[in-house]
Amino acid sequence: MVIDEAIFFDIKVDSYLINSLIFFILLFGVILSFSFGALVAISFGYDDPRSITTIGAGTVTFVVGPITGSAIGAESEVIALSIAAGLVKSILVMTITPLVAGRIGLDNPKSAMVFGGLMGTNSGVAAGLAAVDPKLVPYGAMTATFYTAVGCLLVPSVLFFLVSALY
Repeated sequence: MVIDEAIFFDIKVDSYLINSLIFFILLFGVILSFSFGALVAISFGYDDPRSITTIGAGTVTFVVGPITGSAIGAESEVIALSIAAGLVKSILVMTITPLVAGRIGLDNPKSAMVFGGLMGTNSGVAAGLAAVDPKLVPYGAMTATFYTAVGCLLVPSVLFFLVSALY
């Protein structure tokens, strides 16, 4: 019996491994963006866990920031900053994607899915991929949408508790 042909409850092992890889890419992308945003918040003098987490969440996406800020009780000014951070990220992804697409091999559906899972900002990924190849947009947008969902689940809970434990 070959492992690629093994079926357990109608799940092929190779499909399961690919989907698991995509999930870990999403997880890595959320944690990487959050960490960058949290470090920026700390460098600008924020020292309370609610503000650090909300600004970090904003760098995940401009949707995750206000959801997180509302969930953990952050101030409205910090929530506005998180939205601004998310918009900056979205604009950067939109403008830089066509410039780096050739160098990073962004020319097929699998690479578009990985790209969407790492960058995460749905509007930025969709616009950037549309400039590269419109056929890639659904693939990148799909994983970017899941990225937002993972961020909405992970940041106000696990990452907030982690930041609270550190501060």
